Amino acid sequence: MPVLAAPDAKAAGLKPIPGDPGLPILGRSLEYLLGTFNYNADWYRRFGPVSWYRSFGITLVSVVGPEASKVVFKNSDRAYANEPGWSFFLGPFFKRGLLLLDFDEHLQNRRILQQAFTRDRLIGYLANMTPVMRDILGRWKAGQDFRVFPAVKNLTLNIASRTFVGEEVGPENDKVIQAFVDCVEATTAIVRAPIPGTLWWRGLRGREFLETYLKPRVAEARKADREDLLAALCHIEDEGGERFSDEDVINHMIFLLMAAHDTSTVTATAMIYQLAKHPEWQERCRAESEALGKAELEYGDLDKLASLDLVMKESIRITTPIPGVIRKTVKDTELVGYHVPKGSYVTVAMHTTHQLEDVWKNPKTFDPERHVRGEGKDAWMPFGGGVHKCIGMYFGGMEVKALLHQMLLNFTWSVPADYKLDMDYSSLPKPRDGLKISLVRR
Repeated sequence: MPVLAAPDAKAAGLKPIPGDPGLPILGRSLEYLLGTFNYNADWYRRFGPVSWYRSFGITLVSVVGPEASKVVFKNSDRAYANEPGWSFFLGPFFKRGLLLLDFDEHLQNRRILQQAFTRDRLIGYLANMTPVMRDILGRWKAGQDFRVFPAVKNLTLNIASRTFVGEEVGPENDKVIQAFVDCVEATTAIVRAPIPGTLWWRGLRGREFLETYLKPRVAEARKADREDLLAALCHIEDEGGERFSDEDVINHMIFLLMAAHDTSTVTATAMIYQLAKHPEWQERCRAESEALGKAELEYGDLDKLASLDLVMKESIRITTPIPGVIRKTVKDTELVGYHVPKGSYVTVAMHTTHQLEDVWKNPKTFDPERHVRGEGKDAWMPFGGGVHKCIGMYFGGMEVKALLHQMLLNFTWSVPADYKLDMDYSSLPKPRDGLKISLVRR
């Protein structure tokens, strides 16, 4: 467990990290998988912004609150490394993705990848995704028990396939979805060994399938003149003329495809729920969409959907798509007065920070206007921060707004007054019942 061991740390007046290991052997793994640990402010009230616990067989340092979180994100002394932290959870399934690279290597890869997310490319991606949205939403079957999460997940995968890979999702659609589900669920497996039938084993098989799926598509994209992300990754270069290898492209694509369709699915689902619970906001957003006078958004229209933007900000504050991020210290460091030893796994709990009562007024209440008032401005961090801030945040925001714009024009929806979204936090957050709504075509 983290202890104040270094004499120079004591001399500097640094404090030891408080905490509680939890159950013998299991620590707090079960609480974490059930979503009852570190997704509320109780732990923060007990121990403060920096604490420790045991989970998944390791000791983790939990960082909560804007001040401590920003120190980790800024990483001024380069003490916090992504790769050794994330590799424990994501390594076998999303190896060599941008999130798992550090320092100079991360900077080099990010500079190349950023060329795939320029304004001009985003405009092209929007043009590609809009027909997919209109086609699939046109086939949605309205009814009393429409399950949002699986429908949106299928839609976002279709969008990712068309926008990122340059093709319509074919017969392998279900296999691709299942491969990503298996990879994501394996990241928080308690049994972390390739024993047949376990989550870890299924995740490794999912990774193998995705590599096999992408290899021939990379070969085709190398020869193609297309506007999709895969073709961009195959052709873009850094200042020295260096390009990604085929292996690099596959690694980045698997990670970006996961991040693009999974986090967008969580965000859209959270927004659809809040608009169902708060029909006044649904009507307010619909009025702005109708005022545009067009079914297909152009990139410049996104800023005109101000209410939808507020709903998105508040929805992902309440249900943060990536609840936390992890680092590992490569040297001893100081964090808001605490001594964090080298080799510590450090988690920044953004979701918990989004629930703090001393930062947000009535944090469990849906109040999009709080983002107009500037409330909690320094504590809103759903995309992380620092050099590892989500590279696809503008793509994701564009995709979700375009999707909700189409929904608002074509449907109204609601949930019973007493319905409350029950989220499963065992991997990325998802509704246990798929989020059942009453969907009515306009």
